[in-house]
Amino acid sequence: MAEIKLLACVLLFGWGSISAQEQVPVIGGPCQGCELVFVDMPTSLTNRGIIASAGEPGSALVVNGRVHRADGSPARGIIVYAYQTDASGAYPKGSTQHGSLRGWAKTDADGRYQLETIRPAAYAGRDVPQHIHMHVIEPDKGTYYIDDITFDDDPLLTTEERDKEPCRGGCGISYPQQDEQGVWHVSRDIRLGKNIPDYR
Repeated sequence: MAEIKLLACVLLFGWGSISAQEQVPVIGGPCQGCELVFVDMPTSLTNRGIIASAGEPGSALVVNGRVHRADGSPARGIIVYAYQTDASGAYPKGSTQHGSLRGWAKTDADGRYQLETIRPAAYAGRDVPQHIHMHVIEPDKGTYYIDDITFDDDPLLTTEERDKEPCRGGCGISYPQQDEQGVWHVSRDIRLGKNIPDYR
């Protein structure tokens, strides 16, 4: 099990009794760049996170979701991290390989979170569907990636990908709806630990 030092999270978020010398694991198997979820994390988080600021080219998208524990109860204080491509299908240059389109939200008492962004484009010249990468950070437990958000109306989303099992943290396929202002809306609920190896 890979482990990373998370001094910043200990100091910023007060994770229980974790000291600066202790480590919080990356769980759920190998994860390319999992440690980057902590780089540049804001010192204060709410249940509303911003991935793409106003003026970012592309179609506006709002992701809403709820995070639940295994027993179905809402999970408060869970950090949801996401990163994605821009409207051209590239990761805009940022401080990490995740690019500059990245953001965090911390669930409220009802387990709710929201991420405001743009609809990502598929990688140029490849057959990978549009997607938003998703990670969970659980206090006193660790961090792990969950299934990406994908889009039901994406012609690149294959039958195999639609029927994928098992899903990590719940399945990420979404069903986009566009409002009168042209803003896309999708939902991504999360079940903590679901199909995550080594989750305790």
